Amino acid sequence: MHGSLTGWDDTIVALATAPGVGAIAVIRLSGQNAINIVDELFPSRKLNEQQTHTIHVGILKYKNEVLDEVVVSLYKNPKSYTGEDIVEISCHGSPFIQEKIIEIITQLGARIAKPGEFTQRAFLNGKLDLTQAEAVADLIASNTEASRNTALKNIRGGFSNSLAVLREELIKFSALIELELDFSQEDVEFADRSTFKNLIQEISNSTTQLLNSFELGNVIKNGVQVAIIGKPNAGKSTLLNVLLNEDRAIVSAIAGTTRDTIEEVININGVLFRMMDTAGIRTGKIDEIEQIGIGKSIQKAEQADVVLYILDLSNAEDISTDLDWIKKLKKPYIIIANKVDAIDKIQISLPDETIYISAKQHDNIDAIKHALLSKAVKGDLNTENIIVTNARHVDALQKLKTSLNDIAQGLNDNIPGDLLALDIRQSLYYLGTITGQVTNDDQLDFIFSKFCIGK
Repeated sequence: MHGSLTGWDDTIVALATAPGVGAIAVIRLSGQNAINIVDELFPSRKLNEQQTHTIHVGILKYKNEVLDEVVVSLYKNPKSYTGEDIVEISCHGSPFIQEKIIEIITQLGARIAKPGEFTQRAFLNGKLDLTQAEAVADLIASNTEASRNTALKNIRGGFSNSLAVLREELIKFSALIELELDFSQEDVEFADRSTFKNLIQEISNSTTQLLNSFELGNVIKNGVQVAIIGKPNAGKSTLLNVLLNEDRAIVSAIAGTTRDTIEEVININGVLFRMMDTAGIRTGKIDEIEQIGIGKSIQKAEQADVVLYILDLSNAEDISTDLDWIKKLKKPYIIIANKVDAIDKIQISLPDETIYISAKQHDNIDAIKHALLSKAVKGDLNTENIIVTNARHVDALQKLKTSLNDIAQGLNDNIPGDLLALDIRQSLYYLGTITGQVTNDDQLDFIFSKFCIGK
C-alpha cells in the first residue's frame, strides 16, 4: 500500500460512461460493500455467491419498484481495477434511469465518487504506480494516434520500468555505502568508487534522454500552437481554409477583414496543430477595432510555438519590411510566399527555405504540412521510445539530474561516505516522487482531481 486516504474504507459509486442519453450507461461501484449493496437490488442472482469476473442478466428492483433490466459485471478483490470489490451495472441510457439507480445506491450506503477516485484507489492498493495512473488520464484525453500509443505504453509500465532500472542500481550502491558506514572504524571500502562513477554517468545520461524527450512528449500531448501572420490580404485566411479543407475564415479583398483571432485544429500525421489566423499586421490609418486585432496578432505570434509568416508576392514593396519583422522573431518560423499564380516573375530575393505556394489554387500546400511537422517533431515520430509527457515528471527529473551531479562532484572530491549517502538518498527520493513511492495525500488529491468522475 502506498499511503492512506480519508474515507477509503467506504463504498463509492459513479456513472462511468459519459452523461446524457445513450443506448447503454455503466454505473460503477467499488468498496467493501459494493456487492452487498447491489445484492439488495438484484433478486435474480445472489452476487456474493458468484465467481469473480462473471456477468449476470436480470431485473434491478428496489422494494416493489422495478428500475430496469440490466447486466451486472462482478469483479471481486483483489482481481479488479481498484483492488477492491467492483460491481458495474450496465443499464439503459436514459438519464432518468441513471440518476434513479445512483440515488438509490447512495441511499443504501454508497457515496458519490470524487474525480479520479477509482484510479486513486487502484494506486493506493498497488495495482498501478503513479506514472501508470497518470497515463490513464492521458489515455482518456488522447485525441491522436501518437498520444494514444504514448499513454498506452506508459500504462503498461514503459516509463516506470525505465525508472525502476535506475532506482535498483542506485539502491545497490547505496546499500554498499551504508555498509561502509557501519564499519567506519575499520576503514574499509565496499563500494568501488570508479564503478560507481561510471554508473552515475550512465544514470545521468538516461535522465537527460528522458528530459529531452519531453519536447516531443509535450507536442504529442498538447499539440503545437501555430500563428499565421502577415500583412492584410496576404492570403492568411485563404491558407487556413485550405489547410482545414473548409471555409472557416472569412475571405475578402477588403483589407482588415479578419479583426480577431480565429483558432482551428488540424491533424498532421498524428500531431495536432492549433492554427491561429490573425488580423493582418499593418501601419498607417486604421480604425480602433482593427488596431486591437493587430495587437492580438503580435501577442499570438509571441505565444505561438511556430509562426507561419505569409508574404504577398503580388505586393513586392512590403516584402522587405516583412522580412525585417520576421528576423526579430525569437522562435521557429516558416516563410510562405503566396500568390505565385498572380505574378510572372518574383521581384525580390527571398531566403532559401521559403515555401512558394498559391493558397487560392491549393498549390504546394503539402510542403507547408511537411515543414510544420519537421519544426514540431524534429525527426521521426517514434512512439515506441519512452517519452515523457508530464510536467510533474520533468520537474522531478530535473531535480534528479542536479542530485546526480552532486554525487558525481562528491566522488571527484572524495567526500566521506556519510555525505555521499545523503546525496544518494536525495536522488532516490526524487525517483520515488515520480512513481509514487514517495508521496502524500495532498499531492494525490491534486493529481487525481484532474481526472473525470467515474475513472
